[in-house]
Amino acid sequence: MIVGGIFWSLTYIFIIRQGFKDKTFGMPFVALSANISWEAIFSFVQPHLPPQLYINYAWFSLDLVIVFQFFRYCKSEFPKFSAIKSRLMFLASALASSFVIYFTCYKLGDWQGAYAAFGQNLVMSILFVAMLRRRNSLRGQSFFIGLFKMLGTAISSIAFYLYQPISQQSIILPMFYVAIFVCDIIYLVLVYQKSRDANISILKIR
Repeated sequence: MIVGGIFWSLTYIFIIRQGFKDKTFGMPFVALSANISWEAIFSFVQPHLPPQLYINYAWFSLDLVIVFQFFRYCKSEFPKFSAIKSRLMFLASALASSFVIYFTCYKLGDWQGAYAAFGQNLVMSILFVAMLRRRNSLRGQSFFIGLFKMLGTAISSIAFYLYQPISQQSIILPMFYVAIFVCDIIYLVLVYQKSRDANISILKIR
């Protein structure tokens, strides 16, 4: 879980780096609102035990930077909406996500947040593919973002599958693991194709 947390932290760092470089945000705003809601709940409302708690703190801090990028650059990605309207949309999405995550965990008795975490991870993987296709460019994206996201989630999925009773007793969670991995592979392939079309090496940190 620690190794998975490190890879996810690297994902956030590369998203932040590419976002400032390309003057955009690198995570779909619905996924971002769900992400930071989960981290807030399991950092401050129903805090996990260490070391996961410290990982949550790190993720929450990094996601705050990505939220700042969204607030700063949202107008360029959503030209039909005013900056204020885009920010209000994000805040509404974060509030809705918080309620959904909290009451899902309450209903399932899952204060590990596993169902919410892997469920929103799947949504995020799908939205990354959709965002890449919508932008039709590598703006805010890189091969390393997809690679570290895939590794972080895959390692965490294996850890949950092998060692967490909630996963061993579930049919849905293993389905999430496989679906996320497939979507992450699709994203990496699409980034590779975009990089090749733009004559950019996927191993080059832009």
